[in-house]
Amino acid sequence: MTAAKTLQLQFSSSSSSPKPYCFLSSSQSSLIQSRTTNLGFQRKVLRKKVKWESLGLSSRIREDSKKKEGGGVVRCTAERTERRILIGETPVRMVPERFKVVALMACVMCLCNADRVVMSVTVVPLADKFGWSSSFLGIVQSAFLWGYIFSSMIGGALVDKYGGKRVLAWGVALWSLATLLTPWAANHSTIALLAIRAFFGLAEGVALPSMSTLLSRWFPGHERASAVGISMAGFHLGNVVGLILTPIMLSSIGISGPFIFFSSLGLLWLSSWVYKVTNDPRESPFIGKSELRLIQAGKVDPPVYTGELPPIRILLSKLPTWAIIFANVTNNWGYFVLLSWMPVYFKTVFNVNLKQAALFSAVPWGTMAISGYIAGVVSDSLIKAGYSITLVRKIMQSIGFIGPGVSLLCLNFAKSPAVAALFMTAALSLSSFSQAGFLLNMQDIAPQYAGFVHGIANSAGTLAAIISTIGTGYFVQWLGSFQAFLSVTAGLYFVTTIFWNLFATGERVF
Repeated sequence: MTAAKTLQLQFSSSSSSPKPYCFLSSSQSSLIQSRTTNLGFQRKVLRKKVKWESLGLSSRIREDSKKKEGGGVVRCTAERTERRILIGETPVRMVPERFKVVALMACVMCLCNADRVVMSVTVVPLADKFGWSSSFLGIVQSAFLWGYIFSSMIGGALVDKYGGKRVLAWGVALWSLATLLTPWAANHSTIALLAIRAFFGLAEGVALPSMSTLLSRWFPGHERASAVGISMAGFHLGNVVGLILTPIMLSSIGISGPFIFFSSLGLLWLSSWVYKVTNDPRESPFIGKSELRLIQAGKVDPPVYTGELPPIRILLSKLPTWAIIFANVTNNWGYFVLLSWMPVYFKTVFNVNLKQAALFSAVPWGTMAISGYIAGVVSDSLIKAGYSITLVRKIMQSIGFIGPGVSLLCLNFAKSPAVAALFMTAALSLSSFSQAGFLLNMQDIAPQYAGFVHGIANSAGTLAAIISTIGTGYFVQWLGSFQAFLSVTAGLYFVTTIFWNLFATGERVF
């Protein structure tokens, strides 16, 4: 070697473990020697077993010879990932970038649903103010879905072509604007209100396709169900946040209060999303190479994203595609019935006030967030244990449909709001297992066109949600109770479960 002085530090480890080395210049070596003498650092380093593997370090740590001398910093290369370790300080574990991505995704999914729920609660005082009937109230509730049905397919195609980051950012900006304008539209005219709610749905339609595509790129296959579970936990917690905070703000600030508050949160989230997230982990300036290698190694036959759309005829020619479509239809049918009508249900059937109705409605969504994450963890664990993806998807989806079907039938016999909340909690908690069923299955059968497939399925599901949301209002006005429609919804759950188990698959089809 040259005049550079080499200091070799060997740390105690098993005989089979490789020994890490550090190569330092003369001035750096002198600096270390003085510090270790004064601080007693040398004795700690030589005697204490350091678990380098927990930091993801490889067997060799090399000096960055270009680093200016005297900085007291050693730049280490670990599995091709650089870490800075300050001499004399304990190394700190870095938070993986994919965890930051899923945290931001969970936050925006929470906001997405909270913005929807604001209208589900404020529609009660609005109905009293403007004298809306139950049937027209259902039309107002469903206006969100008029735009949502068109943006799902278009949004899915845009996500496949431009990536989830950009599409989701535009979606959040536009739906936050629509949320802000909703009180003005309600006071201006009924037509203006319906139009702004349809525009709101148009902007929110890109959220789920963006989530599905982004997480499939940022997470290895054996972590994907857990990542979706975390994101959807945020989605369901949005119901809790909206149902609890909206009545409080209505009573203290007025109808405009919750709309202004939640639209402001959307703009705040955008400031972090735009600068910290990329469409693909390979484009991120923040990700370590060891984490990138983990993400890529966990993928089997990674798709090539060309941005081209397959013929719809080909997609619809396969029964696994129809299994996903029917599952989405059934899921949205039941989900939007409960989302849009739970506060009205508790107020109408049990004559509780608006705050109590919102509280009873919030409890099921909170447990749904927990159960959805559990479903993801269980799904990933079964796949790691060697069970086929097809079998795991069928098990999760069967739980996600049979469970809520039975619970809704039992809801017809509830005699108190507490018992009704219990059955609704069971229905929504078990329905969250669908997240590890059809929601992930889109990436299984068509990884290259997952956003587009999601858009097709979501458009069909949104049409079903419109029918169910409006139909509930007419059934209640016609029959004077919710029982008939709950029974119809339960029957739909059971029929779709049979179709799913016959034709769904976890293998790649397209």
